Amino acid sequence: MPTELETQFSELIGVRVSIRLHEPEGGFRDILGHLVTPYSLRKKSGEIIEFSHSEIFVWKQVIEKV
Repeated sequence: MPTELETQFSELIGVRVSIRLHEPEGGFRDILGHLVTPYSLRKKSGEIIEFSHSEIFVWKQVIEKV
């Protein structure tokens, strides 16, 4: 059964999001890009970043620049 976050992210594929992830050593890092799958996004550079939902501290949908 998909988690609530997996369901939300599945509906947002192709949408630009900002995700703040917990770092294993402590602290956070932010990633920004378009969701490719519920577990990965494509940065502006074209790089694909994979993440685990358990790493997510907070996330939000980001409005596209015009």
